[in-house]
Amino acid sequence: MATINGKSLENWIWDAACSIRGAADAPKYKDFILPLIFAKRLCDVYDDEINRIAGKVGSRKKAFAIAEKDHNLVRFYLPFTPEDPDEPVWSIIRNVTTGIGEEVTTRLREIATHNPSLNGIINRVDFNATTHGVRDIEDDRLSNLIEKITEKRLGLKDVEPDIIGRSYEYLIRKFAEGGGQSAGEFYTPREVGQIMARIMDAEPGMEIYDPCCGSAGLLIKCELAMEEKMALRSTEKYAPLKLYGQEYTPGTWAMANMNMIIHDMEGEIAIGDTFKKPKFRTNGKLRTFDRVVTNPMWNQDWFTENDYDADEFGRFPTGVGFPGKQSADWGWAQHVLASLKTNGKAAIILDTGAASRGSGSANRNKEKTVRSWFVENDLIEGVIYLPENLFYNTSAPGIILILNRQKTIDKKDKLFLINASEVFAKGDPKNYITDDGIERIVATFLNWTEEDKFSRIVEKTEIVKNDYNISPSRYIHTADAEIYRPIGEILAELDVLEAEVAETNQALRAVLKRLGV
Repeated sequence: MATINGKSLENWIWDAACSIRGAADAPKYKDFILPLIFAKRLCDVYDDEINRIAGKVGSRKKAFAIAEKDHNLVRFYLPFTPEDPDEPVWSIIRNVTTGIGEEVTTRLREIATHNPSLNGIINRVDFNATTHGVRDIEDDRLSNLIEKITEKRLGLKDVEPDIIGRSYEYLIRKFAEGGGQSAGEFYTPREVGQIMARIMDAEPGMEIYDPCCGSAGLLIKCELAMEEKMALRSTEKYAPLKLYGQEYTPGTWAMANMNMIIHDMEGEIAIGDTFKKPKFRTNGKLRTFDRVVTNPMWNQDWFTENDYDADEFGRFPTGVGFPGKQSADWGWAQHVLASLKTNGKAAIILDTGAASRGSGSANRNKEKTVRSWFVENDLIEGVIYLPENLFYNTSAPGIILILNRQKTIDKKDKLFLINASEVFAKGDPKNYITDDGIERIVATFLNWTEEDKFSRIVEKTEIVKNDYNISPSRYIHTADAEIYRPIGEILAELDVLEAEVAETNQALRAVLKRLGV
């Protein structure tokens, strides 16, 4: 059978998603669609493994019996044996004609029972669930979806893990396009992830961590970037990266695990609130990693000063720690820093305002206090200002903050800034960075190449002079007439100032009330 190319698989995988109720409604059904495509991959690969065993023992019937006795012969054991052993394993699911939702749910739960590592991943969805007495996905539509998924084989000889993995990520991106505000919780644009992965420049065997891993796309891109680098070196044997992530939302945690497996990668994805209960620890302390890549939700405002004071891991030093209730952006940067080895590097996506809020103000700003601590301790290697309208839950541009615990002598007390605000192509519904744009940004950053209206090396003394504003737009103007800061930055800072005034007024009123005034 001829192998499937990436584009045809992407088209098929999206058509399958749309087979339920069309493109507009497909994102609503991602919790049903993703596990089924994942199950199809498992079934087809299991078929291939049964055929391999059958080649040695003479028949598929014998091969099924042998696999049933020794599950270690296959990566994932599936408790499915068709009545006709020559029928594909997927037929067990495809041939169900009545009670389809209930039967599919049962079958996927059987897979989880025999594969503990898939528990909570493949079996967390009830295909027979109802809301207010109405089925969430009716049997006829579920049957259509199964038939569409049946059209292509996803076995070892049909499609490479990288191709199916990228197609799976394509599907996740398509869901993000229709996901509204929730999309940013699980998907970072492909090109932004590629830029981060290539700048991190991980070597074989390194430990990579994402504390807010979403669908694990950033971790996967680090592995793919490393593999591409090894291919250029003509290196055939090398250790894979060791991938670690933590995700708060159960559905997204399951998505991350499926994404890793379908890419044929292994990693450890924990579930829980990283900020309050980080799962990766060693001897009661935070575990540290060679690289950290992450895109935390921007401007989280539900953490209080008590959350920082109660920290047991030394992430938020006294006098520096609390960046203010209005935004936890620099709190996440502190967690990332505490998770780095002494020679570690990190790439963090933050709201654009995180680079400048509080600078130029006579008032004391908590966020600026934390940012200045990072600058004074020479922990920031650089900042990349991204184009606007890349991300699926906001039109704001965002920045990539690059941390480096062990900067080389030639980079000491300097920051490398890139203003990539004009490096994009118009897309629908979102802008995107072209492959040439990715290459330009990555090569410029890795080589610290200064380019007029694009990149610049800035001394720490100049950063201090500008009151610890590290926004590339402050130092690099992309057009001759551009002499003012972007409106978006100014509006973001005004929002924070208004919130701080409201917080101060509330505290003052509380004091006055206690005094009986």
